[in-house]
Amino acid sequence: MHIDWAALGQVFGVSLVVTVGLVGVFTLGILGTSRKPATTSATTEGGTTALTRTGAYACFALCAAAVGYGIFLIVA
Repeated sequence: MHIDWAALGQVFGVSLVVTVGLVGVFTLGILGTSRKPATTSATTEGGTTALTRTGAYACFALCAAAVGYGIFLIVA
């Protein structure tokens, strides 16, 4: 039995990078949807909150796309 150590190392490296990246993107989504302290400025509250929440939803969509792609690879 022959083990291709280079291929095994590549799979490990890519899996590690993708896992850390996906956890980071999910963390950004959690931070974007977390409650912020109330501010007195209406422009900061309206503009930043909407932009932050949109970015958080984009992070969650990216996570869902990555999970869907993984399922597609397994089923196909």
